[in-house]
Amino acid sequence: MAKRVAMTGNTAAYTGASLCRPDLIAAYPITPQSSVVEGLAQMVYDGKLDSNFVQVESEHSAMSVVQGAAAAGGRVFTATSAQGLALMYEPYFRMSTLRIPMVMAIATREMTSPETIWSGQQDAMSVREAGWIQMYCESNQEILDMMIQGYMIAEDPRVQLPVNICYDGFYSSHLIEGLEIPAQEDVDAFLPPHSGYTYLDPGHPQALDPLTPGELMLQYRKEHLDAMARALTVIDEVDARFASSFGRSYGGLIEEYEMEDADVVIITIGGMSGTGKDAVDAAREQGIKAGLIKLRFVRPFPAQRLAVALAGKKAFAVVDRSVSFGWSRGPMYMETKAAVADADERYASFSAIGGLGGADLSFDHMLGVIRKLDEIKNEPGEREPLWLMQN
Repeated sequence: MAKRVAMTGNTAAYTGASLCRPDLIAAYPITPQSSVVEGLAQMVYDGKLDSNFVQVESEHSAMSVVQGAAAAGGRVFTATSAQGLALMYEPYFRMSTLRIPMVMAIATREMTSPETIWSGQQDAMSVREAGWIQMYCESNQEILDMMIQGYMIAEDPRVQLPVNICYDGFYSSHLIEGLEIPAQEDVDAFLPPHSGYTYLDPGHPQALDPLTPGELMLQYRKEHLDAMARALTVIDEVDARFASSFGRSYGGLIEEYEMEDADVVIITIGGMSGTGKDAVDAAREQGIKAGLIKLRFVRPFPAQRLAVALAGKKAFAVVDRSVSFGWSRGPMYMETKAAVADADERYASFSAIGGLGGADLSFDHMLGVIRKLDEIKNEPGEREPLWLMQN
């Protein structure tokens, strides 16, 4: 039987991971994710979780350990943030390109330098081209639920790719919300035991990741991209199955809020989305037909769903909690622009950037973005980025 509790986002992450019965967990602490692996360590020590718990000397080792265990057929888990994610980049890239499924939590954080440990999405956004499926959570309930959905997506025979569950460091990772923990027997009924392909088998020795010529490399990359494209369908299917089993749906690839008659739209990512919805409600009370799209998955990028959701709208802004150093705009703004590039509609649009280094993305910021959209909605074209500075 499900139970209602209050817990932090990190607790939701390790609770959700434990319900999926991982065979092996590799752990190395880094703020703000440390309590994820600490919580799992305590569960293993107390006999509440039957799993192999491996304490490693670095994040590079953490990803290498789970890689070996997953290649041998195990269900595995780890978590990281920022510089830890950077340190594990080599085996992190290999995990996806070898098509080995797993789930890893990222409590998102700014990248040094300037020196910081505070919330931002620069770490996860910087590795979005490493071949992992990547999604962003708004609430602690969504964190827990997506741990469960994440394994089902990753291990689907049509996909066979690793999944990152990303959520805002400190804002989500350390703050408490009420949520529902599903019963273990219900999760077991929803998520079957892992039975994926075993690369490492003493009975059938083979070379894993040998030197690969160019023509074969092209085939590997094409099959990887084909699997990523199939994941678009699988993600929506898993969301629908989860809703049928547990009564909660998140919309699959994106969530639409007050979009039916909206003229102007803000597109949000992660924990800022709740504040954005409040701003949409306030704008509508002021006579502005505002709507919101929560971009849940960054990889695969839901270009078609996004283009359909924006069809017929007059203006949009994407609120990014990271920057694209090459474009001087937010990365998700640039990807949204690409998604609607072939559409017949011409929009007024701009990139809004804020919340870096743990700075607050406030209600006033969100409402300010909506008001600016309302001002320019009848004048199609791109505007200069709006930097959401603190007052």
